[in-house]
Amino acid sequence: MQNNPIPLTIIRFVLLVLAQVLLFNHLNFWGYINPLVYVLFFYWYPLRENKSVFLLVSFLLGFAIDLFSDTMALHSIAAITVAYARPLLMRFCFGANFEFQGFTFKNTTKVQRATFLLLLIIVQHVVFFSLEILSFSHILLILKKILFTSLTTFLFCVLLSSLFAREQDL
Repeated sequence: MQNNPIPLTIIRFVLLVLAQVLLFNHLNFWGYINPLVYVLFFYWYPLRENKSVFLLVSFLLGFAIDLFSDTMALHSIAAITVAYARPLLMRFCFGANFEFQGFTFKNTTKVQRATFLLLLIIVQHVVFFSLEILSFSHILLILKKILFTSLTTFLFCVLLSSLFAREQDL
């Protein structure tokens, strides 16, 4: 079972959905900051798994959050975008090394892993808040929500990752 990532991925999926909808959706810092910690799923997802399955599972993750949050597919669109952009972000953070069979997060620095997580969060938040507000006249509000929610989400993700992940995760 140690070599099979599927059970761990399923457990993480369920726990992140439950944490998001039962706990983090109800946090409301300063009236507009709700951490979206389910982004950790994209960070933790195994590197060598089928990309089509990853896109499908990402859609299901976003859809599950949408069902409980009443956000009309905003999380689904953001989740699909993050899943699609993940290889590009990995290439940016880790170089071409991540494409080799022997690549693991253990071979990277904490700064590279933190940058990767932060970029996943920013991509998710840019898509989510741009579609949520959908108005160029409110660009400052969009930027404010992206900035502060991204920082808060990053903080919570690092805390959750350090509590529940293996030693090489972050």
